[in-house]
Amino acid sequence: MPRPHKTRRIGGEPSTTVFKPAGAYAHDLTWIELAIDEYEALRLVDYEGADQESAATELGVSRPTVTRILARARRKLAQMLAEGCALVIQGGPVHYAASDAPCGPGRGRGYGRGGRSGHGGHGRGRR
Repeated sequence: MPRPHKTRRIGGEPSTTVFKPAGAYAHDLTWIELAIDEYEALRLVDYEGADQESAATELGVSRPTVTRILARARRKLAQMLAEGCALVIQGGPVHYAASDAPCGPGRGRGYGRGGRSGHGGHGRGRR
């Protein structure tokens, strides 16, 4: 029996959870499920620009686990694009972080690594 998955910490739910090719009927498509932890790993590393070690800390897993999660997620995205499949983001062993928790670099305000805020990467300032 495999070891149970460790629950991953997620900053929040994705704003959009379903993607499909334009002009195609949903019932005619092959659907691919991207787990929420796979989405979060992609968001942290590929969108926010965090390194895998930082993403591992955010998710509450080891760095090698982040590498495996990213490989699965990227494979699913490539399949979706190459084969014209639909994608739904749902499921997985996740725990949503409290919305009133203090925000730090890379935690949902879009200011984490790019330095766009001018506040040293602390979003809108310290709480």
